[in-house]
Amino acid sequence: MALAQGTVVSQIFSKRVACTAELNCTRFVQTKKLATHRAAAQLCKQRIVQCSAQAQAASEDVSEALPLPEADTKGMSAWLDGLKWDTGGLVAVIVQHVDTGEVLMQAYADRAALNETMQTTLATFYSRSRKGRWCKGETSGNFIKVLKVFLDCDRDSIIYQGEPIGPACHTGARTCYFSEVARTNASLQEAGHHESRSNMPASSLFALENIITQRIEHSNQNPGSKPSWTAKLAGNQELLCSKIREEAGELCETLERQEGQERAASEMADLLYHSMVLLNVQVHPIALPFCVMQ
Repeated sequence: MALAQGTVVSQIFSKRVACTAELNCTRFVQTKKLATHRAAAQLCKQRIVQCSAQAQAASEDVSEALPLPEADTKGMSAWLDGLKWDTGGLVAVIVQHVDTGEVLMQAYADRAALNETMQTTLATFYSRSRKGRWCKGETSGNFIKVLKVFLDCDRDSIIYQGEPIGPACHTGARTCYFSEVARTNASLQEAGHHESRSNMPASSLFALENIITQRIEHSNQNPGSKPSWTAKLAGNQELLCSKIREEAGELCETLERQEGQERAASEMADLLYHSMVLLNVQVHPIALPFCVMQ
């Protein structure tokens, strides 16, 4: 029996907040190699399987649900009419992670796919290889919950800003963009692998998170070498916590003593860095606080 798609969507994502935080641990399942992290990574992996199974069970009802006509949403037809479609009746769609800003994937959508996405909040596309409708996750269970939709100035490109349930790429990677191309010594070189985050595009905070992870792992893999400040903090809980308290106090003092914006920015950067080391020690990605704030 076909269910109303809106009802099905709410069933799939009723436990969204609880699952998403743990699903963000995917990166640790794929990249963490330290023995101290293995137990936590295994727990995350188990939750990923459980959440994916819940989504997969609900997807059968999604596939049976009747298409929703454009007329069900006031203004839908007018908005779709105003888009600049290519000769094949498609527009490019970029999917961006709502918390991290990561570009997860790029695909195409026709009129029906955009209508379905707007009405169900499940990322839906037109598959050029299959020549038909493609709701991301119906086969794999790796749905993308679309929270916001943006349109570019030429009205021929769309951004789905959303929350992924599981990896976005068919390779199992968090994002489809895991290969980096750089010009070095007058030649182009490509590097990257779907099991590593080293060459995935990242904003400043997430790039810092990767550096912190690399410094700690390097120190653990080279016990005889002099540890970096980051590794030293990670290996000394008392030192790390004292530095966080110290930096928090100094940040407050910039306001109390009217030390100015530049000083406040500097102390905030120090506090943020030390706090991110603490999150790494607890095997929590920086994405988790964003999820909580959302």
